[in-house]
Amino acid sequence: MAIRSTRTAKTAQASELSGLDLPKMGPTGRPVTEFPDPAPLASHGPARIISLCNQKGGVGKTTTSVNVGAALAEYGRKVLAIDFDPQGALSAGLGVMTHDIPTIYDLLIGTVKDPAETIRSTSVPGLDIIPANIDLSAAEVHLVSEVARESILARVLRKVSNDYDVILIDCQPSLGLLTVNALTASHGVLIPLECEYFALRGVALLVETIDKVRDRLNPALVLDGILATMYDPRTLHSREVLERVVETFGDKVFETVIGRTVKFPDATVAGKPITQFAPEHTSAKAYKQLARELVARGAVA
Repeated sequence: MAIRSTRTAKTAQASELSGLDLPKMGPTGRPVTEFPDPAPLASHGPARIISLCNQKGGVGKTTTSVNVGAALAEYGRKVLAIDFDPQGALSAGLGVMTHDIPTIYDLLIGTVKDPAETIRSTSVPGLDIIPANIDLSAAEVHLVSEVARESILARVLRKVSNDYDVILIDCQPSLGLLTVNALTASHGVLIPLECEYFALRGVALLVETIDKVRDRLNPALVLDGILATMYDPRTLHSREVLERVVETFGDKVFETVIGRTVKFPDATVAGKPITQFAPEHTSAKAYKQLARELVARGAVA
């Protein structure tokens, strides 16, 4: 009789809880936040400069640069993307040819003085790019003997920062002089992090590099956040890595999580952001949410 009473009480309690309006939980283990559409801007500039940085390759830096830049532009922000990787993937992802035109390399070594000569428009209104090609791989050799070599990119971007609301720097997968230049020029850092164990191991080294740049070169530099990418909720490994990242970095982890999908390479081949290529796809909506979250966090005006 006592057992039956206990079961009856538990059943009643479960029924009572099922009627509560409990918050929906997101992949990061926090209640899902509906970030509002950002209000239009009355004027543009000066830009907040954000480096997308991770010394591990293939974690989604370029994909994020392309798509969050496009999403911010769709919300009325003027965006300048800087391709700072000799592979030129950002330029290709936005459908911009890089042969026989001035690039970021020419600005760094001084053969082109005016950044306006290197800026190219993209298929997304409000999103421009300064492209890069394989020539950029020689930049570190040229810059190593320059005075204040860590600040050369900062001096270049100073000339155009008043024309944009946000400047996104797509860094190469290393912690060399080019990445240090990007961090020295930036106000914030966004770290795309693949939900995979080996990607997680390198974050401590990257955060240490950010701290060194802040101490020695750029006291205003802050970590805007860590973006979980290539997340697959079907695998225990992805879920455990994301849980570990949230435990370690807390609110520095964006609520937005980018899932793994074959649509990203398809969009890259088309030379378009996924917000244009497949605007109704889950990942397109995720990057638009990330844009809204950046504005809500104050990382972008």
